[in-house]
Amino acid sequence: METHEYINGDITVIWQPQKCIHSAVCVKTLPKVYDPKERPWIKVENATPEELKNQIDLCPSGALSYTFKTKK
Repeated sequence: METHEYINGDITVIWQPQKCIHSAVCVKTLPKVYDPKERPWIKVENATPEELKNQIDLCPSGALSYTFKTKK
């Protein structure tokens, strides 16, 4: 399955386009990050890791997920 990763500090945002149901929750919640007219359409540098996590937790399809860098 195709995936795209976008890194912002300790968080990596993972997008799986095949899962996306285009509910636009991401665009409505963080329009400064998600802009379907732009390429790349996800600009993780425009939000904090906490803002990204909170928004991704609302994704109804699971197309957006995240991982956090493990602290050493």
